[in-house]
Amino acid sequence: MKLILGMGCDKNTSLKTLEDAIDNALKSVKLNKLDISQLATIDKKNDEIALLQLAEKYQWPLQFFSAEQLSKVKVPSPSAVVLKYMGTPSVSEAAAILAAQSNRDHLIVEKYKYLGAEGKNATVSIVKI
Repeated sequence: MKLILGMGCDKNTSLKTLEDAIDNALKSVKLNKLDISQLATIDKKNDEIALLQLAEKYQWPLQFFSAEQLSKVKVPSPSAVVLKYMGTPSVSEAAAILAAQSNRDHLIVEKYKYLGAEGKNATVSIVKI
């Protein structure tokens, strides 16, 4: 099985918070990191240190999409806050769907929200391909 992870996070979120969010999201559907084949997020996160570290640590390709690309994807959990700050109502769900060249019917984790110990938020969405 191959999984595509869409990720969103606050600026300067720690690697530990991202890993904990992923672990918890995967655990919720009884899967593990070995099934992940790719990460995807918004291009505004192309300098987010923890995301880059995560991709490097696990050797996951990291794909970036523009807010315009992401905003065209129909998602189950749009967010007004994400729209305000990122210019699209969804990052993690839309990025996962686009990277998988799929649609919302293949989301096995819609939008898992996690608040890390440092007070930063991360979201994980998972598409099975």
